[in-house]
Formats: sequence, C-alpha cells, structure tokens
Amino acid sequence: MTDAMGAEYVTGHPAASREFENAREATFDLDANETTMDRAPDRLRSSLLVSAGVVCVVLGAIGIVVPVLPTTPFLLLAAACFLRSSERLHAWLLGNRVFGEYLRRYVSGEGIPRSSKITTIVLLWITLAVSIFAVVPAGLWWVRLALAAIGVGVTIRILRIPTRMA
Repeated sequence: MTDAMGAEYVTGHPAASREFENAREATFDLDANETTMDRAPDRLRSSLLVSAGVVCVVLGAIGIVVPVLPTTPFLLLAAACFLRSSERLHAWLLGNRVFGEYLRRYVSGEGIPRSSKITTIVLLWITLAVSIFAVVPAGLWWVRLALAAIGVGVTIRILRIPTRMA
C-alpha cells in the first residue's frame, strides 16, 4: 500500500500501519510548524558567525598596530558575519568610534584619506625593514623575500583603494 506521497509502507498488521501513519503525520506537522529543533541549526549558525565576527574584529584591531596584519579584510569579514547573525553587533561595528567611519566609507566606495594611505605605507615598510634586516636571520632568505613580497602586495592594494580628500 502507498500513502499520498507515494511511499510504500507495511500493511497487514494494523498496529504497524497505525504507528507508521502517526509518525508520517507527525513528520508533516513538523514541516508545517517550525519547532525548536528546526531553529537549532539557525542558532548554531548564528553562534558560529558571531564567534567568527568577534575573532575578525580582534584580528582587525591587532592589524591597526601590526602593519603586516591587514585590518580591512578582517573588519569587512566581521561586518559580513554580524550582518548575517546579529543586527545588534552589526550596528555596533558600523557605529564604533574606532572602526565605524572607516568601514562605512570603505564599503560605500569613498576610500581612505591620502594622509592615512601615506602613514600606513610608511609604517608598513618601516616594520618590514626592521623585520627583514634585524629580526629574520640571513640564512632564512626566503622568509625575507616573502616579507618583501607581502609588503609589495599590501602596498599595491592600499594604492588601489580610492583616495578620499579629507
């Protein structure tokens, strides 16, 4: 025998058929009405996104003082995570006195001020020069080369961001 959906089920034993019918109806009821179990994956997803967003904000904050660690990608990722998980945290990030204006202007395409670009690039290369010549041993030439390549990449990226007249 088949049900309305075309699935076959056991016949011949009334109790088995009745149990199957009850289980099938309960399943359809779950589909029609959202239950706590149905919301559990949403809560897990939101929790993971909030956690990832917080980690990205911390990394972005560290990136403010450590020139080799980029700030913008982490803050943009945090904003995206918060947008999909917590309106309150998203509003906090965009309204934050340290990150908020920077993020809003970057996302809107206004860019960053010329003075910020110059300061960022100068600090980047000072930090890289100290790392390359004073911290990394001469035998690790490939690390020195990698740091210089990262510096070139970050500099190009900064120069390609639109410049906003302050």
